[in-house]
Amino acid sequence: MWAYIFKRLLLMIPTLLGVLLLTFVVIQFVPGGPVEQMVSQLQGRDTGGEGAAASGAGYRGRQGVDAARIEEIKALYGFDKPATERFVQMVGQFARFDLGKSFFYPKDVWQLVKEKLPVSISLGLWTFFLSYLISVPLGIAKAVRAGTRFDTLTSLLVLVGYAIPGFVLGVALLVVFGGQLQWFPLRGLTSSNWEALSWGAKITDYLWHIAMPITASVLGAFAVTTMLTKNAFLEEIRKQYVLTARAKGLSENKVLYKHVFRNALIPIVTGFPAAFIGAFFAGSLLIETLFSLDGLGLLSYESVMRRDYPVVLGTLYLFTLIGLVTKLISDLCYILVDPRIKYE
Repeated sequence: MWAYIFKRLLLMIPTLLGVLLLTFVVIQFVPGGPVEQMVSQLQGRDTGGEGAAASGAGYRGRQGVDAARIEEIKALYGFDKPATERFVQMVGQFARFDLGKSFFYPKDVWQLVKEKLPVSISLGLWTFFLSYLISVPLGIAKAVRAGTRFDTLTSLLVLVGYAIPGFVLGVALLVVFGGQLQWFPLRGLTSSNWEALSWGAKITDYLWHIAMPITASVLGAFAVTTMLTKNAFLEEIRKQYVLTARAKGLSENKVLYKHVFRNALIPIVTGFPAAFIGAFFAGSLLIETLFSLDGLGLLSYESVMRRDYPVVLGTLYLFTLIGLVTKLISDLCYILVDPRIKYE
């Protein structure tokens, strides 16, 4: 197994390099970069990344600015060096886990990530645990009652929820419960006076703020886990060892939870690491942007729009590395739940 792990770790290197190289090359052709934005500010035309990209200010924005000043701005952002040299320097920094400094924040990328991470962790933990705590028991109940009215009705509800995109549901929640009824706040994780509240009031205030974002995040995650659990249990229930256990006179609960449960949960348990990490990053961009939650998703969106390339590449490197390690852990989980698997 150790040889397999070593090979997988070695394969991560070209994967990381390929992702970084592709993104770096694309960035070189994106208009409205930090140099153009700085020149626009000097000319009193602070159009930002979107305006520069839309109006072609990448070229016209340099008119009327001294060439020496433009070279100073290029040197400030490191664009005075050839692209190949900048890429090699970036890879060397990333190899030392130095993600660089932001162009627009007076902070290191690592510091920005650590500041935004608690919000994404909060959303991710709630999404992950609620999804599994509801989906797995529901999937088991559907498998036991397969073909009944309960199975049909819950399948319809789950699939309807899956068909509604999270951001569309989020907009509807904001309009109805945040705007018209004003039952929930429209933005943020806490109120402005959160520090002055008691512990009980702080918990209530936090849950009050997190209700709509979590609802929008969780609803779409129910379908896959629920149907996977149901199908896995149905497949195991039909096997010979279940008929043998029933023939020995074991109760249905013992057959289901002592014999079927472990085998049926193999595809679900092995997906825990990927689902756990994915809950932090997958889909957080739209939810955090929609509800104005200052997390990693919103940071990524703002860094792309402002052409903050160190943040874009640094977070991409970090997320890709976490994803590759999580995939390896997911594969290794098969051995823990099914000893019959041998990687040799």
